[in-house]
Amino acid sequence: MSRVGKKIIEIPSDVTVDIKGNVITVKGPKGELTRTFDDSMSYKLEDNTLEVVRPSDSQKDRTVHGTTRALINNMVQGVSKGFEKTLELIGVGYRAQLQGSNLVLNVGYSHPVEFKPEDGITFTVEKNTTVKVEGISKELVGATASNIRAVRPPEPYKGKGIRYQGEYVRRKEGKTGK
Repeated sequence: MSRVGKKIIEIPSDVTVDIKGNVITVKGPKGELTRTFDDSMSYKLEDNTLEVVRPSDSQKDRTVHGTTRALINNMVQGVSKGFEKTLELIGVGYRAQLQGSNLVLNVGYSHPVEFKPEDGITFTVEKNTTVKVEGISKELVGATASNIRAVRPPEPYKGKGIRYQGEYVRRKEGKTGK
């Protein structure tokens, strides 16, 4: 049995889970998430726990079992606590600022790069070189942070660029002169 799939999901008291067939809706203090899952899985909702049950030990069912449980758990965590990713801008003159709800990055190009937040995503700029991406969907927060990082990924020679907080960039030695 899947180690992840057999874990029971604890549901906080301020979160409600609604199951209609293979569509699961999770509501909490931060918002609401809905997702459609594979038809083969079944769910046991008792008191403040949710268990994902697979019908057989076939390869497909084993594969989907752990993934389904992890996605539902992320939905529960998202609507109760939320998710955040922090990005750092490293480089001379690199800075970020908010214009309304949009994020504007000056990262060494001839023009500023502007990001409009998707529904459920908020940007916070601390200092001028730290950007926080926050939201209730782990998938959306990660994808948005990845798109921001892709504007100017960290380069290995000087270490300039946009990186996740705590990310280690392996540095390379430059050319040696004659």
